[in-house]
Parts: sequence; C-alpha cells; structure tokens
Amino acid sequence: MILLDKPCGPSSHEVSAFARKILGVKKAGHCGTLDPNVSGLLLVGVSRATRFLYYLSRADKEYIGIIKFHKKITPEQVSLLFSKFSGEITQTPPRESAVRKAPRKRKVYYLVPLQISNHHVLFHVKCQAGTYIRTICSDMGKLCGGAHMHELRRVSVGNFGVEASHTLQELSDAVWLYRERKDGSALARLLLPIENFLQGYKRIVIKESACKNIISGSPLNSPGVEIADEGIKEGETIALVTASGRLVAMARAAKPSEEIKNMKKGEIAYPKFVAMQKGSV
Repeated sequence: MILLDKPCGPSSHEVSAFARKILGVKKAGHCGTLDPNVSGLLLVGVSRATRFLYYLSRADKEYIGIIKFHKKITPEQVSLLFSKFSGEITQTPPRESAVRKAPRKRKVYYLVPLQISNHHVLFHVKCQAGTYIRTICSDMGKLCGGAHMHELRRVSVGNFGVEASHTLQELSDAVWLYRERKDGSALARLLLPIENFLQGYKRIVIKESACKNIISGSPLNSPGVEIADEGIKEGETIALVTASGRLVAMARAAKPSEEIKNMKKGEIAYPKFVAMQKGSV
C-alpha cells in the first residue's frame, strides 16, 4: 500500500496507473476516488494489495475545502446553513459519479467554517465514506441563491493523514535509488504492509497449524483459534492474523465471540480475501 498525495489535474485512475508504471508492477488500484480537480490523500494498492482495497473503502474521510456562494453571505447565515448539513443527511450522487443516482443517507460528523471572506468560505468536514462534498455545496446553494465547490483537498482517510503521504515524484526518486544505488530505505518507507490498515476490523489470532488451510481457502475451524476479539458478530468481516500480527485473510465470521470461545469443533470463519501466499508459512 502507498499513501499518495494526489495533485490537481490527473484522475485518480491516472495517478494509480503512474504508480504502477513507476514501480514496474502489473497491477495497481486505488480506493476513494478523487475528482481530477481535487487533491489530497489517495490510498493506492499494488499487486496483491489491490484486492484489499475493498476493505478500506468504508473508512471515514476528512476534507478541507472552499465553497463559493453566488451571493454575499454573513457568518450567521453560514452557521445556519452548515448546521443543516451536519449529522445524518440525504443526498443524490452527482451525474458524473459511477454509482447509482438514487437518494441515500450519509453521516456528516462535523462541518465547520474556518474562514469567511465575502462569497468564499473555507471549511473542514469529516464524513462517512461515499459522501459527496460537491453535492453538499450545491445543495447548500439551493437554500441561499446558489453555491458551488471551489476547491477541495482530502486530508485524511480513516486513521491516515495527508501529512504521511508522498508525491509521485518522491515515489519515482525512491525507485531510482533502489534500482541505481541499491538503496531501498526510501522505498521501504513508502511501501506500507496491509497490516497497517486493519484499524476498525476485529481480529482472530489463529494457530500456525491453521494457516495452510486458510491460505488454500478452507474455513477456519475451532481448533485453529488462538484468541478472538470481543464483540465479533455473526456475518461480520474480520481479520485472521498470526500471533506475530501478519494478515492471513479477511473473513466472514460464522459465529459470534461468545460462541467462538466455547466451541470445541465447527467452522468459525470463511475466508473472503487471502492475503498470505502459499509457501510463506
């Protein structure tokens, strides 16, 4: 996984394609698409990690942006408008988006103005995945004579901030150092293991003897469980990890935590994405 600072201009797909070419790998992808004119944190997965991107798509996002109102607006009006778009909101994805154009509910944890200057308002927003900031801005405009998103930058995805990201040039420089000078230290700082991205997922630590079966796609059975987190629900997506913390697979829990602890036999979880390769145990 790579944390990239996407510049304005290229599409998210183009940025992940640039990363693929720089690294010389066959596959690269991203999650949490940013429009071409939006900058900021883009999570890019390479090689096998592209299949893991699905599990990062539900992470909350934070943005810093500027909304331009078509009429001069007062601080009191801004506060009132922003309060209407905080909490649970209903919005319809914009026409240019790839998802179904049907109204849907999303959570806006906070939406606060940072600076107001005539028609422009600098704001900070934290929201649920799948929230369209552009739509929030245009929907605000419907209540006050018009408005649109002027600038936007994503500053966090889940627990990762844009301050930890790197530019495509930095990635290119790190690859050059590795290939030409045999110095992989910079590249090692940029390429992050997928284990770093498991925040928010409950875990089951499995015994080494169970790893080979899981890697082959077989269910996790009770004898293979070392310890399970509290609060696992039946049907929940969980991480199956080794005692050292390596991700073996993402899986669907077949039983809740209370039953897992007391089971002597039976199936505990079904692998959905196998991260560990055969022969690595």
